[in-house]
Amino acid sequence: MGRSEGPDGAERSKAAETEISALVPPVTTADVQVNRPRRSFLFVPGTGLDMLPKALAAAPDIICVDLEDAIAPQHKAVARRDTLAAFGALPENPAGCELVVRINSLRTPDGLADVLAVLESPSPPPSLMLPKIKSADEVRLLDELLGQAAAPIRLQVIIETNDGLERCHEIAQASERIDALLFGGADMAAELRVEPSWEALLYARSRLVHAAASAQIDLIDVPYLDLEDMAGLEREAALCAKLGMTGKGAIHPKQLAIIERHFSPGDAQIAHARHLTTAFEQADGGLLVVDGKLIEKPVLRSQYRILAIAERLRQRHRHD
Repeated sequence: MGRSEGPDGAERSKAAETEISALVPPVTTADVQVNRPRRSFLFVPGTGLDMLPKALAAAPDIICVDLEDAIAPQHKAVARRDTLAAFGALPENPAGCELVVRINSLRTPDGLADVLAVLESPSPPPSLMLPKIKSADEVRLLDELLGQAAAPIRLQVIIETNDGLERCHEIAQASERIDALLFGGADMAAELRVEPSWEALLYARSRLVHAAASAQIDLIDVPYLDLEDMAGLEREAALCAKLGMTGKGAIHPKQLAIIERHFSPGDAQIAHARHLTTAFEQADGGLLVVDGKLIEKPVLRSQYRILAIAERLRQRHRHD
């Protein structure tokens, strides 16, 4: 015969909850950062800005204007000038794509020239993508320069070298401006002297998942380079999502649908996220228990991210 919980049992339950509250810090609104979804991105070369309207029409989460690998050395200065000028008169962006400029390595004259031009520009890009980062000091130096100029520019950092991989945890937390890490698989494979296969790069991807999660930022995978192998893209996107990455690059708009499907939540996930976040927002700021389960800060952050993606999908559907 079961025993009902009397007054003493209720008091014990309350005491237990109080004890847990002392051990588990309460969740507050300040603890939960809602970032925009970064499931997909497309590159536009800095010498091909006429492609920008087409990229905007494809509506990836991120569009990156490239001043690095896509630009021949003799065209760097022109690409830099034209790209920064373009940010003064951008085309319509109804889907709200995040706009980023990939500058050259900060350890090169072209990279330094890129930074100086950004600092002097009357209409700088809202975010910079930093390639071939090897240490946190590189990021800290740029953060300091942007701070001195009072420039509200965000950062995305590509890890594509052995040195960067070794120091990825420190790099990921080098600046509060960092929104995402990106995995540069092709360059990393070259440094590791391996083919850029899933198995050969699994350790590098896993290490970056840990670093990005620790810093509470996004992690975006290298683009899948074979445009004719859609089944291969499907497999790799699924594996990346399962591993804990939050997005993947594309080299053509036709890859976006597959990528975004794998990094988007389903209806059941969205409903569960709404349930948890509504309970959080209606709570008194103490210990949060929903359906008999203790809900801690990392869980809430992940649920708000799911809702951010769901809102992005709603806006995109309305745009389409």
